[in-house]
Amino acid sequence: MGCAGWAGLFPLVSGLGPHRGWGAVAAVGYLLAAGVALLPRGVARAGGVGLSALTAFGGAVLVPGVLLVGRGSGQSEVTVLARAGDLLLAHGSPYLAASAGPAEVTPYLPGMALFGLPHALFRGGGGPVADPRVWCAVAFLAAGWAAWRALPVRLGTRPVVRSAVRERVLVGAGWGAGPLPGTGAGADVPSGAADAGAGVVALVASPPVALALAASGVDLPLTGLLCLALAFGAAGRPTGAGLALAAAGALKWTAWPAVAVVVALLAATAGRRAALRCAGLAAAGTALLVLPWLLRAPGPMLRQVFAFPLGRGPWPTPAASPLPGRLLADLGPAGWGAAVGLLLLGGAVVGLSLLLRPPRCAVAAADRLAAGLALAFLLAPAGRFGYLALPLFLSAFVRLAARRHPPA
Repeated sequence: MGCAGWAGLFPLVSGLGPHRGWGAVAAVGYLLAAGVALLPRGVARAGGVGLSALTAFGGAVLVPGVLLVGRGSGQSEVTVLARAGDLLLAHGSPYLAASAGPAEVTPYLPGMALFGLPHALFRGGGGPVADPRVWCAVAFLAAGWAAWRALPVRLGTRPVVRSAVRERVLVGAGWGAGPLPGTGAGADVPSGAADAGAGVVALVASPPVALALAASGVDLPLTGLLCLALAFGAAGRPTGAGLALAAAGALKWTAWPAVAVVVALLAATAGRRAALRCAGLAAAGTALLVLPWLLRAPGPMLRQVFAFPLGRGPWPTPAASPLPGRLLADLGPAGWGAAVGLLLLGGAVVGLSLLLRPPRCAVAAADRLAAGLALAFLLAPAGRFGYLALPLFLSAFVRLAARRHPPA
C-alpha cells in the first residue's frame, strides 16, 4: 500500500510526463499486488516466487515500461544516450566540441554511449529495439543475475535473524510491515532461494527501481555492474571483479570508489596478490576504455563529464535537489568549496575505515560502498534524491542474495 501511495503521488505532483504516466499505471499494479499478498500462503506463490512480487513487477515495471517505450516517452537522459550513440557512430566521440546548451551535454563517460548505438544504427527507427533504456535494463538485469549466481552463501547468521533482516529489506523497499509472503512471525526461511528470489523481485519492483526501469534506466547498468564486482570479490575471483569494475568505471566516474572497497575485501579474504590483480585490471581496463576519448577530445570531455555535473560548467546542472552539498554550493564560491571539502573528507573517512577495518564478506563490503556513495551524493555540489537509490539497492540486493540458502 505504501508503494501504491508513493506511485499515486506522481500524477499529482510531478512536472514530468513520463513520471506521471508511470505513477498512474504503477499505482494500480501495486494495489493489485497488495491484494494478492492477502491470499492464503499456498495460493500466493507461483513457481516458488511470491505472486505478489511478480504482480508488482508486472504492474510497476513491465506494463508502464512497455507503454512509455511504445510512445517514445522518457526522461531527458534517454535522449542524451541516444544522441551520444549518434555522435559516437558519426564522429567517433560522444562529446560535442561546442555544446550550445545543457541539452547537448553528455555528462557520462564514453561507455554509456554504447547504449545509444542501437538508436544510431537504426537511424532513429527500430522502435523499442533502438531505445537506450531497453538496453540499460538488459544490462542491469543480466549483471544482477550474474551477481546472484556468483555471490557465495556462507554467512553464519541464525535463521530468525535471516528472517528479520529480509523483512527489514523489503519494508525499506516499501512493502509494509508484518510477516512476509511465505513466512510467519518469527519463522525460519524454509526455502531460501525462493524466498530470497521473491525478495529480489520485490526490490526490483519497488518504486525507485521500477521508475528508473520504465522512464530512464541511465543508472541501472552501473548498479548491476557494482553488484557483480562485489559478488566476484566476495567469491575470491579477482579477475572477474576487476573486469566488472573496469566496465563500471567506463560508464560513470561515481563507480571509481568501488575499486577501493572491492580491493580491500579481496585483500582481507583472498590475499594481497588477488587484491593487486583486481586493482590492476580495474585501473588498466578503465584507462583503456576511457583514455582514447579523453585524448581525442580532452576539453569537451572534461567540461561535460566532470565540470558540468559538479556545477562548474557554463550552464546550471538539472541535478538540483536540495541536498546538503547543493545547499552549500548555492551560497557561492565559498559554499561550493566547503561542499567539495566535506566531500573529500567523507571519502577520506571511508578510505581510512577500509584500512583499519576492511570488509570480510559481501554484505559488509556492500554496506561500506553504500555508505560511501550515499555520503558522496549527499555532499556533492549537485545531485538528486534519486541517486540515493543506487546505494540502497546495493545494500539490499547483496543481503538478499547472500542469504538465499541456509548456511551449512
